[in-house]
Amino acid sequence: MYERYYGFRESPFELTSNPKFLFFTVQHREALSSLQYGLAAAKPITVLIGDAGTGKSTLLRAALDSEVCRRVTCVLINNPTLTRAEFFETLAARFELGAGAQNSKATLLGGLESMLRGRQSAGEIAALVVDEAQALPDEILEEIRLLANMETPAGKLMPVVLAGQPELAERLNEPRLRQLKQRIALRCELKPLGLSDTAAYIASRIRTAGGNPANIFTREAVVLIHEYSRGLPRTISVMCDNALMSGFALDRPVDGHIVREVCRDFDLGVAPPFTPARASHLALVTPEGSEPEADDRSAGVAGDSGEPRRQRDTVESQASSVSGLR
Repeated sequence: MYERYYGFRESPFELTSNPKFLFFTVQHREALSSLQYGLAAAKPITVLIGDAGTGKSTLLRAALDSEVCRRVTCVLINNPTLTRAEFFETLAARFELGAGAQNSKATLLGGLESMLRGRQSAGEIAALVVDEAQALPDEILEEIRLLANMETPAGKLMPVVLAGQPELAERLNEPRLRQLKQRIALRCELKPLGLSDTAAYIASRIRTAGGNPANIFTREAVVLIHEYSRGLPRTISVMCDNALMSGFALDRPVDGHIVREVCRDFDLGVAPPFTPARASHLALVTPEGSEPEADDRSAGVAGDSGEPRRQRDTVESQASSVSGLR
């Protein structure tokens, strides 16, 4: 609805797991490398830990769509609240092992191993990825451990990725799951974004959608978005989407007043009053990897009448150093 007003080709803050909008912090790059290595090298189990909204699902899709994993085909289970029987039925159906495999565990395991060996001989890898794995019953985690044990002298037959919230890490420390934990070859974690990464995340998504970050969010707005969202990308996206709608309706840049209104609507609590000192360390690196210069010019919001607006600090002019902040 507001895309034309801001000059976007598409909405920048949709909540779908679109790898095109993936924003890479250092921890995201490390996690992506671990996922790619675990899948392409057929490691037994790779674990990805991250709180709800930190971008685990998007990162998984980016790994699976990458050139590194071009020979990897994947069965993704994103509803872990299955019984043991339903789990095996799902595997049989998604690996296309036939109706007999859906009704017999022995038939399933025989057909699965035969299929995996055939793919390994052809230089291909079939993987199992489970999202929201913290909710898996112990009995299914044990079945996954046994599936990860399938191997030939050339290596494991089916790499497994378990992605889940911090509760998964806690469960893996329980004595009854020690055998599963021993088979974890790689472990990576996503944490909430810091203030400068929040600013860069917003700018990155705006640029990807075809917009100009310099004309849209003020510095106060970015700081408040970070504090109210607690650095969770999903919450940041929800706040930005609603703030852009309000900015469009009011015909003005997204400022602190608009962000506070959005936070009241979503009952996100209270953030302390904004002071420039709280943003004094804010640095922004653009998606291209270059640091933008401070910009004091008056700029109209993309899509408006083109009349100059008041000078203001914006996402793009946050600065690459403390001296560039005003």
